[in-house]
Amino acid sequence: MSNHIPQRIVFLRKQEVDIESFELPTLQSDEVKIRCQYSLMSTGTENIVFNCLYDKGTHWDNWVKFPFYPGYAAAGIIEEAGSDVTHLKVGDRVGYRAGHSSHAVVKETACYPIPEEIPSEQAVWFALAKISFQGAMAAKYNLGDRVLIIGAGPIGQMSLRWARASGAKKVFVVDPVSERAHIAQAGGASVYFPTPANEAKAGILEANDNTLPNVVIDSTGHPAVFSVALDLAARSGRVILMGDTGQPASQTLTSDVIMKGLSITGAWDGHKFPDWDEAAITSLFFTMVKDGRFNLDGLNTHEFTPDQCVEAYTTANRDRAQTMGILFNWNLKP
Repeated sequence: MSNHIPQRIVFLRKQEVDIESFELPTLQSDEVKIRCQYSLMSTGTENIVFNCLYDKGTHWDNWVKFPFYPGYAAAGIIEEAGSDVTHLKVGDRVGYRAGHSSHAVVKETACYPIPEEIPSEQAVWFALAKISFQGAMAAKYNLGDRVLIIGAGPIGQMSLRWARASGAKKVFVVDPVSERAHIAQAGGASVYFPTPANEAKAGILEANDNTLPNVVIDSTGHPAVFSVALDLAARSGRVILMGDTGQPASQTLTSDVIMKGLSITGAWDGHKFPDWDEAAITSLFFTMVKDGRFNLDGLNTHEFTPDQCVEAYTTANRDRAQTMGILFNWNLKP
């Protein structure tokens, strides 16, 4: 049992981050206490919150209250188990949803055993994979689909891998950051276009037999990309919004919706599917990582100790194009 004082990362106010001590809740009979090994920054969500990049009256505005405790993807080791915990034991490694903190108390049913073959710093991607799985479900992939992923950040990379796993014939990725190409290609991208999305149409047509993709995934959360995504979809195509913009009033519908008969579907972490809860999705993800169908090599680009949280969020903002997976390593935290 650890006697260490729990610590967590906190946004005190706009663009101000620190680390603080806190008291864990009392362990209930159906809960486990977990010592964190790694937590993964969700650069899209956390940068929107950190910089308050959202309009008044949006769900972001209603959700974000300071102090705000960021993070929702962690991997760690169980240190204590309640009396009614039956499927997990002390010493097990699990993925779980919690903020960036050294310790957490979590219900047994919200913990996902990590296979021995998968290191914790890779397993922590389960949460972003689960979120992107929502986009794959919304896309209703068919074998042989031709898919365009706009944005090659963390959500885009996970979306690419689900499209490949679902039997897409070709998956194109558009992102102006050329340094992300090798990670996308390792994940199965057919062609990577290192250009803004509004400049990629000619290249996509050339690479796709002079046709547009029938599924377009917008993973960026940038309001200006929405109209471009509509332009890049084929007739009767499906456009999936994975990136949750903080400025929805700036997203613009175009005549493509009517003229091409497009369907537009939003995908969000909280959406529910009867046969696919988080445990089932995470189990599938771990299985596919273990057998090589879901390549995570190279996704983690930066690692910080929790005490380096100011530097971590400065890097995430200043060098966003050069980052992918930003890890907090809690293993060395006293």
